[in-house]
Amino acid sequence: MAYAATVSLLQTLEDSPQPMQQIPSDLLEKVRRLLGILDDPATKNSLSIKDLEGKIRDASFEAQDIIESHVSTHQLELSKSVSSGVCSCFWEIISALQDMFPAVYLCETWTDSMYQGMNLEVKGLERVIGELDLILEAMSKIKDGKEEAPGAGNLWVAGASRSVASNESAPVGLDQDLLHLKDRLTGSSSNLDIISIVGMGGIGKTTLARNLYNDPLIEDRFDTRAWVVVSQNYHVQEILTILVNSTRREGGEVHKKCVDELAVRLHKNLKGRRYIIVMDDVWDVKAWDDVKRFFPDDNNGSRIILTTRQSEVSIYPNPRSPVHHMKLLRSEPSWDLLRVTVFGREDCPYVLEEIGWKIAENCKGLPLAIVVIGGLLSRDKNEEYWKLISQDVKSAIARNDGDQFMQILSLSYDSLPHHLKACFLYMGVFPEDYEIFVSQVIKLWVAEGFMKPLATKSLEELAWEYLSDLINRNLIEVRRRNRNGEIKSLIIHDMLRELCMQIAQDEKFLQIINSHSHGFPQGRNNQRRVSIHSDTLNHLTVVHDSFLRSLLYFAYLQSSTQLESFLVSFRLLNVLNALTIKFNEFPVGILELVYLRFLAFCYRGKHRLPESICKLRNLQTLVVYRRDVSSRIASNTLYLPLSLWRMPQLRHLLFEEGFLPYPSLAKFKRKDSVVLENLQTLSQVKNFRCSKEVVEFMPNLKKLGILYVHDSRTKWSTYGINNFVYLQKLESLKCEFIAKDDLSRKHLPPKLAFPVNLRKLALYGCIISWENMTVIGSLPNLEVLKLRTFAFEGSVWEPNEGEFTKLKYLLIQDTSLEQWHADSTHFPQLRCLCLNFCSKLEAIPPEIGDIGSLEMIELCECRSSVVASAMLIQEEQQSLGNEGLRVRVNSFGEYFNSHLDTSLRKVQSPRSERALFQARRAAQLFMEAGREVH
Repeated sequence: MAYAATVSLLQTLEDSPQPMQQIPSDLLEKVRRLLGILDDPATKNSLSIKDLEGKIRDASFEAQDIIESHVSTHQLELSKSVSSGVCSCFWEIISALQDMFPAVYLCETWTDSMYQGMNLEVKGLERVIGELDLILEAMSKIKDGKEEAPGAGNLWVAGASRSVASNESAPVGLDQDLLHLKDRLTGSSSNLDIISIVGMGGIGKTTLARNLYNDPLIEDRFDTRAWVVVSQNYHVQEILTILVNSTRREGGEVHKKCVDELAVRLHKNLKGRRYIIVMDDVWDVKAWDDVKRFFPDDNNGSRIILTTRQSEVSIYPNPRSPVHHMKLLRSEPSWDLLRVTVFGREDCPYVLEEIGWKIAENCKGLPLAIVVIGGLLSRDKNEEYWKLISQDVKSAIARNDGDQFMQILSLSYDSLPHHLKACFLYMGVFPEDYEIFVSQVIKLWVAEGFMKPLATKSLEELAWEYLSDLINRNLIEVRRRNRNGEIKSLIIHDMLRELCMQIAQDEKFLQIINSHSHGFPQGRNNQRRVSIHSDTLNHLTVVHDSFLRSLLYFAYLQSSTQLESFLVSFRLLNVLNALTIKFNEFPVGILELVYLRFLAFCYRGKHRLPESICKLRNLQTLVVYRRDVSSRIASNTLYLPLSLWRMPQLRHLLFEEGFLPYPSLAKFKRKDSVVLENLQTLSQVKNFRCSKEVVEFMPNLKKLGILYVHDSRTKWSTYGINNFVYLQKLESLKCEFIAKDDLSRKHLPPKLAFPVNLRKLALYGCIISWENMTVIGSLPNLEVLKLRTFAFEGSVWEPNEGEFTKLKYLLIQDTSLEQWHADSTHFPQLRCLCLNFCSKLEAIPPEIGDIGSLEMIELCECRSSVVASAMLIQEEQQSLGNEGLRVRVNSFGEYFNSHLDTSLRKVQSPRSERALFQARRAAQLFMEAGREVH
């Protein structure tokens, strides 16, 4: 975790108050040099630098602790010295003064005290700087090539790959894979074809390739064949030597030849012959570039099989050739593999079968885990022993064959560049089988300081690149996608999560607290992050001198009393995720955590957040939910403080329903007003006034969610809706319009304009005429359009040609639309059409079926004629050979259930059986009421 720790220290140094920056100036220079060496690709696999990483991490931690502890202590002293008898607006005043004079401290005596205290810490920093000097000296020698080169090749990797293939005589669960790839290997194409097999470690890539390689039909078809394990630290000379010896026409084996001589010999061995070559365990595209020119293409049907854990590598040799993605085994093949591993051709005793199924399912479809646990079960075929193993399969593997098992999986971790290691280990904070939302994890990574800032990209863009890289390396799996194909949520396999937790604990990166934990980590030598999965707070004992940086709760807790007093121990906390904890009163102790960057909690108390929240001047993300609010509270609206407009680090503000006060014009005209340049998300705000001045103070806003609750006396001009068009960076806009009564329901301005960069638009209750749809249809980048409950009105919609050129998802719900005239030219890239509760619509235009990209038509509570038209479209497309179009007709109950699940997921907490039962029961009662309505 050297890289993440050093990046975090760099941010602390660069963001520190001015007096602090003057003292450790040489430290700042050394940290930048360290990052420069770690960023160098040449040092990625250096064994010597890996030996230094622990020292770099610890030195960075200590320096950061010294600096932040000192600043935190003196900010707390200042707070206490002026808090007595001060009115609630004090923090608004002090915030304004700090904006006016950012380099000057307000209290001269406090500044002097800070310098005096800092002098006491200088010796500690000097010692750290001395340690960094030694580290830099060692790293410079490594970078200059003065270290000994690592051993030739990675022999253990080759052995590991072959050991996995030891059970290849019974390719259980791979029947379809084998048939498909045999067809490709023996197909009529005469061109040289490169077939890539990709998947996570232990999923059976080598097993599949070995069974293809040894298949009698394949042996007979090819004149010569060869198998080479490439591994991470490969050498071209070794690869060529193996290939030459395997394909030699005559004579003995070749030894000690140079690369050029081996290349000539290999080309001669293969020339004119139909060959099949397996390159197993390829980690880098460079490995292919180093050998590809030695494989002749004589148009005789030769084939090359390449196995890899990385999607980028699988595509690289031939982007036009389809990649074979390995899938996790389903329940039945998992049991079949376990049974064959334990009993071979013998039958499994009936008494063990049910337990065996359970054990197989707990391996979550990973063949390597099934084979390992099968070897363990084969030692003792006693029912009681099997029951014991079934209680915790992961622990059973760890206690027995865990070392070899984890070594195979850890190869993927070891191959990661420095900047991705912390991001991968962070996946261990989430509970088992937890659905990880992309938007959530990106905000957390940014708050944790994992990204080294770049001038050309935002931190969120960098985080998304990191996430995509982990997906391409098959370390995390896509769980769900949005309607336009974007990744919405992720999941990590249990075994990879176990790897995360093991490495994270060794690296002092993360500790999980659950019902089996013995206590809370304390002191500098323990983990910097704690994730709590227990339903009780018994483990929250008093903590002294804690250097914890992140505290994440995923347990559902009814009471927050103990936690509020507990939080004050964590003065250096950066991340507090407490959405599953209900705070009846605002936890004022949080305001002492001046280094907080991410704060998410559930607040059921008073309607207002205090003005003093601006004390959290480092805050980037603020999420406040108002779930399960007492019926005694008349309104669910959360009133936000004016001081939010003076928190320049804010990047994301998310509420269920929050009222953001409009700053007075006089305050906007002040030269010292803060522009929220970093603010990207604002959702969901009530009656938002989008004046030109407000737009200027949010120049980089990308996502905006608004709820307008209006009456007959309020004019639309009050809200400045026409100014949406000036939000030039806006990509996602959700607007809900709710009238207090029928008299206050009114149409939006007909000439309403939207920003040109808009990609997602959701409208509710705005009553726009279908004739004015061209305003939306002309948006050049629009991909998702959701028109809910009377967003538009009128009986006929005729789109204009050239509109909706990039639209991928269209939802129309609760509308008076009767006739819709459209064809494929109006929605050329549409993938999904969803019509809900369109009770007056007569039919779907038949020409919609001609859209080549259309994959799904979803209907709910529409007329039978609409359903019939959808089915007719599907039949016509099937008759033309288009099997990809599906039609799904949902009932009201299914629709409600789907939205219930979405709502539960948004809470982002593990669902207990009792909570799930209660939610389902409520859904059932609601559906019964719904049937009566309809």
